Parts: sequence; C-alpha cells; structure tokens
Amino acid sequence: MTRHQKRLSVPKSWPVERKTGTFTVKAGAGPHGESGVPLLIVLRDVLGYVDSKKEAQYALNHQSILVNGDVASDVRRPIGMFDILAFVQREEYYRVFPDEGGRLALTPIDADSASSRLGKIVNKTQVSGGDFQLTLHDGATLIVEDASEYSGKDSIVVDSETKDVVAHFPYEEGALVTAVNGQHAGEIGEITEIIVTPGSGNNSVVVETEDGEFETVEQYVVVIDENFTGDDE
Repeated sequence: MTRHQKRLSVPKSWPVERKTGTFTVKAGAGPHGESGVPLLIVLRDVLGYVDSKKEAQYALNHQSILVNGDVASDVRRPIGMFDILAFVQREEYYRVFPDEGGRLALTPIDADSASSRLGKIVNKTQVSGGDFQLTLHDGATLIVEDASEYSGKDSIVVDSETKDVVAHFPYEEGALVTAVNGQHAGEIGEITEIIVTPGSGNNSVVVETEDGEFETVEQYVVVIDENFTGDDE
C-alpha cells in the first residue's frame, strides 16, 4: 500500500488545490473512510496555523487541539463531516460542515456548541446483553439500552464527554436536511416528499430550499437542526 497521495486523485471533499504540487499528505486509518481529510491539511491549507508537518506535530504534542473532545495526536488523523475541532489556547471552535460542491468547510461555533456533535445513524444492531449498538456515519458506535425510537437515517447529537444522546432528529417528511453529496451538496432545505422506489433501487427525496426545490437520493441527505447550519462566533 502506497504511503503517498497524489493531489489530482484526492476525494472531492478535500479542501486542497490539486495543481499546486504533485503529492499531499495521506490520511491515516480512522473515521470517515476514504473521505476523511488529514488533520494536517486542515491546520496548514485551510486555517494556515502551521507551515509544515513538523510545526503541526509540535502543536499536537502540546495537547491543545481537540477533535470531538479528544486530544489529537496524529497529523494524519482523518477529519470529516460534523467533526468538532477545538483549539484550546486560542479559544476557537469549528464544526466541519459540507460546503457547496461537497467540499468540507469549517463553521465557527461557540464553546457550548462544541461540547457535542451530530451523527447520522447508518446501522442499528442488537448486541449481547440485550442492548443496541448504533453505528454513525463516521464509523463511531454508541450503545443504548432502548433503540426503539431510533431508525436508520435519523440523526442524533452526542455529548463529547459523556457520550450520551442529547438530541434526536428523525428522518421524515418535514425534517430539515443538508445534502452532503451529489450536485446539490451544501444546500439546505426541508424534506417535502420521500419517494420510495420499489425493488432494489434507491429511494429519493424532494427538498424545498429558499431558492426552489431539488430531488436527490436519500443517502445524500443528512437530517440536521437549525443550530447546525452555521453558528455565529
């Protein structure tokens, strides 16, 4: 397996210039799969807080950068949709949010908003002992005693410290969503219709926005709350 990543072949979600050089840092193993953006790219290319990998690692060694409430230690740690970045010494907090075109962007938030993060439920299974395990979009898992109220494609808000579910947003008509993939990535609106496709085809949704409406496959949308569309600093 190669340890290099060519800029021209990086996922569309990566906020990097593709023609300014041949290679860029490769994401390490971790959440978000292939779409995860290495933390180094966020620190160097997006925020401009460091100029090199060495400077980034020096900052991480001081344990002043948190990802979802945990101290970040690896510059290749994948960062992805709805992650929370906290810069303790700067007292700066950001939520990773899909921008137009599907690129990941940073939305400034306050300290209170940085204490929890949004997750889309992609799977629900019963584990030994009778509890249920919820698997989120980034691969994170959460154990709950009663999962009867949760369904696939719902979204939950998880407290970064206690790992408790503090809010639940069902996937249903009338829900506020953001498109995270496809030609409408980054657009926000309300589901007005869920179109069920017979057989093995993908279901689709009709989403009404301030500028009109669009239709996309339901896998491309995530239920959100209005507090997740962009907080003021």
